[in-house]
Amino acid sequence: MSSLADLHADYELLDADDRYRLLIDLGRSLEPMPDALKTDATLVRGCSASVWLYPVPREDGTLHFLADSNAAITKGIVALVLLAVQDRSPEAILATDVEAALAPFDLRSQLSSNRTQGIPNMIALVRETAQRLER
Repeated sequence: MSSLADLHADYELLDADDRYRLLIDLGRSLEPMPDALKTDATLVRGCSASVWLYPVPREDGTLHFLADSNAAITKGIVALVLLAVQDRSPEAILATDVEAALAPFDLRSQLSSNRTQGIPNMIALVRETAQRLER
């Protein structure tokens, strides 16, 4: 995956339909999440679609997240959130203002409220995980 800044440069040039396609493609780029990890414990609450998020602490102290959704655009939104935090230390994740990082994408005006309502819950789960694993 590219950086949020690179992705936004492309996103900004697209019309609404192509923005949807870009989000769908971004979701497709997520590494596969094993079905065995798609449990009630990894389900993100408050999303209109099913979203699963599973943290994988790495030996180097960083956090890697596996994620999936049963809705293509929502999966793209999850991938967008992960671009801001993937493979960073818990401290770096907690220091990242994910909402501000996503603000240039203006998802609330680009997508329906059903599609964006779960974003704060995704971000909160990422932060809670980082806080729990912070050294």
